[in-house]
Amino acid sequence: MTRIMELTYERRGHGPPLVLLHGIGHHWQAWAPVLDRLAAAHDVIAVDLPGFGGSPPLPPGTPYTAEAMADAIDAFCTRLGVREPDVAGNSFGGYVALELASRGVIRTAAALSPAGFWSEPELVYARAVLKLLRSATSTMPPGRRAAVAESPLGRILSHGLLVAHPSKLSPQAVTDAAQALRESRGFDQTLDSFVWMMPPAPPKVPVTIAWGERDRLLLRRQAVRAARWSGQRVKLLKGCGHVPMSDDPALVARVLHEATLPGAPETAD
Repeated sequence: MTRIMELTYERRGHGPPLVLLHGIGHHWQAWAPVLDRLAAAHDVIAVDLPGFGGSPPLPPGTPYTAEAMADAIDAFCTRLGVREPDVAGNSFGGYVALELASRGVIRTAAALSPAGFWSEPELVYARAVLKLLRSATSTMPPGRRAAVAESPLGRILSHGLLVAHPSKLSPQAVTDAAQALRESRGFDQTLDSFVWMMPPAPPKVPVTIAWGERDRLLLRRQAVRAARWSGQRVKLLKGCGHVPMSDDPALVARVLHEATLPGAPETAD
């Protein structure tokens, strides 16, 4: 794990650079299930967004918007010497990837269940769920946290709205994710910015959008709007929830390889 421009990141593998962006309240470890698969063909850089994970907050006065996050990631890549990388993101990170695609500063973008394609009621629902999850992990007594992570029922209750198969999560992953959510300094301001979030401008580079078939946070019907925005079909990640990397690492890795590697065989929608 390394720091540059005050952003924490994990870097593995060799090949074309692929930057990975997590969702609100998460950290780079969200991508841990697929890192080694992706590193077989890429120079993979999984980043903690400003105000999340091990990265410090944005500078005072800077709004926690997707545009500000895109600025930070663009500057991060420049300082790292990474030019026109492929970028993949999940949820809020997916929106940031699409924002970078709209600017034309990256080579390709892949977004897994990206934010921003909701209706007003769907946004109200998603914000309520995220606030509930944050409140639950913040108020839970420390002694209870380990018990929840170790219990199959606890994993279902704590992560059943985010992944389709909570039983596949290790107790350590559950504990670490809860800590990341609890300690996310940018959480509240980022969540507030969702109220004004609209789909980004049309992309200037190739984009791939995929959606969890069993996404219970950003409901699957939002993929229809994402398809209209992108002008192409959205891939369906069968058996996956909102954070598909934990549900089916092999499928997610294949989709990202197809999105970034010329000539890779297509995965069925």
